Amino acid sequence: MPLPIVPVAAFALRAGAVAGLVWLARRTIVLPGRTDQRAEDALDDLGEGLSLHRPADRASVDTRQTNAAGRFRRTLTWSGGGVEIDAAWLGRLRIRKV
Repeated sequence: MPLPIVPVAAFALRAGAVAGLVWLARRTIVLPGRTDQRAEDALDDLGEGLSLHRPADRASVDTRQTNAAGRFRRTLTWSGGGVEIDAAWLGRLRIRKV
């Protein structure tokens, strides 16, 4: 049974128009970026894996702080080349009694 082309074409035109508007908005609105070298160095120094800890100097009655850090680093290769994936993150959750 053949597929009706009109509904598919209407969806494709609508999706293309939305994608074009997003592309145009992204090209016209340029936000200046900034790289903090201290943060880059901290992320480079992380070990691979996941780490959660509560600092002893922050363990008061009013403040409970938990820090988390993680890093995932893999190299994927195939016959035409390859890519290296390096994902690192730092996080903090602080709950303070008011």
